Amino acid sequence: MDVLRASSSTLVHSPYISTTTRRNKTQFPKPIFHHLKLKLTVFDSSFTLFERNGSKSRLFMTLSSSPASTTESIEPPMPELEADGREKKRFDWYSNWYPVMPICDLDKRVPHAKKVLGLDLVVWWDRNENEWKVFDDTCPHRLAPLSDGRIDQWGRLQCVYHGWCFNGNGDCKLIPQAPLDGPPVHTFKEACVTVYPSTLQHDIVWVWPNADPQYKDIIMKKKPPYIPVLDDPSFSGPMGNREFPFGYEVLIENLMDPAHLPYAHYGLIVNPTPKVKVDREGGSPLGMEVEKLDKNGFNGKQDWGCSYFIAPCIYHTFIDVDQRNGYAISETEKSNRRLCLVFMCIPVSPGKSRFIWSFPKNFDVWIDKIVPRWMFHIGQNLILDSDLYLLHVQEHKIMELEATNWQEACFVPTKSDAFVVGFRRWLNKYGGGTVDWKGKFSGALPPSPPREQLMDRYWTHVVSCKSCNAAHKGLKTLEVMLQTMSVISIGIVAVTKQNMISMVAKSTMVSMAIICFAASK
Repeated sequence: MDVLRASSSTLVHSPYISTTTRRNKTQFPKPIFHHLKLKLTVFDSSFTLFERNGSKSRLFMTLSSSPASTTESIEPPMPELEADGREKKRFDWYSNWYPVMPICDLDKRVPHAKKVLGLDLVVWWDRNENEWKVFDDTCPHRLAPLSDGRIDQWGRLQCVYHGWCFNGNGDCKLIPQAPLDGPPVHTFKEACVTVYPSTLQHDIVWVWPNADPQYKDIIMKKKPPYIPVLDDPSFSGPMGNREFPFGYEVLIENLMDPAHLPYAHYGLIVNPTPKVKVDREGGSPLGMEVEKLDKNGFNGKQDWGCSYFIAPCIYHTFIDVDQRNGYAISETEKSNRRLCLVFMCIPVSPGKSRFIWSFPKNFDVWIDKIVPRWMFHIGQNLILDSDLYLLHVQEHKIMELEATNWQEACFVPTKSDAFVVGFRRWLNKYGGGTVDWKGKFSGALPPSPPREQLMDRYWTHVVSCKSCNAAHKGLKTLEVMLQTMSVISIGIVAVTKQNMISMVAKSTMVSMAIICFAASK
């Protein structure tokens, strides 16, 4: 066993080992393999990683940050058993609630197209029942998207192609082409639209992505994850949403990784100064630990607060602001200022994801009441932009490596990767290793567009954010007005005779024209 430990440590830390060698699976003789011990441990200097897929187990070496440290013996785990001896169930991707969209960004006057887990959905306001509805975005007539339709004068969802109308239960109420004295074809089962269970919580529309009749009243048995701080009146934090050109897995693990903040978002986020500064950006070791991991997610602990991953979509973390900034505070003042980061990551399709966020805080809440959301979104989107391209490229590189698992492609030797490793462990152990798309996709990522197209914020955020969309339209109108004033001012100066206007007036009008044009830009 000691020989195996020494050789394993030498292999991991050898300066001559190639990247390709590290990524290949390490094979051990079967007699040794069955006597090795394996566990996921996050401690001061090393990680032990593993993946279990079905009945097969894969072995990964302990990754140590210190060449002199000894590696721990590892063994593939036996299937974990419930109290009655049965193997623990896998996570069912289609038996959970998914956030679709915050209602602050939904217009009740029109239907909205959204996608979750590869399902094309239409979200619309049923004014007859005073609630949001989520349907399959397909008209049963000729499969036209209902999201391109309209809400008619009776509050029904109308298909824009042939005018078929549906009520909040998905029943067809009108087929204009059917004779009034003919058979009631609109009552046929084939004329109905698929309705998904939906509910409203935290001012967000949630959907249950299984339309089987047994789930019609699922809200009575299982509710969406509840985050108390989002309903706490002493906290305030506007919401936002954005579509991303990379997958759910890459999005959520990036949000679990605070170590990238000083680098990928340099100059955009204020980070506490470390005791020992090793570089300009101020990166430092982070104390992070996964305390509990099961089918429903995990709890995490770090130096400045606690974090929770609620499978499959929610990651939120509490930060004691004064403690993280290193302020000297008394016991009575401790933890008075709290900030919560709430991240909701929705799998849309391979290489696509949706992000809903809110940062509720219990201090300076008055700012949120007087500053419009779009002004907050300017800074928040700058942060999201700063690592968007590298995350898109990262996902494609992992796919190109054709690694059978994430650990074969990535080297994660420090405690700062604890939550990322914890998420990947949850995904491998309970989630089947990847999102279950129910065979709707081949697994290949969509082609990578030019960088300029990837960074186009208009289609990924502005069009779906009511506040930013209104501000964008208002600013475009103001731009036209300022340019018009500039042209008019120059025109007046040009057509006015020399002795009819003083040089001071001319200079003033020219200056105003220049200022208006500059302001329009």
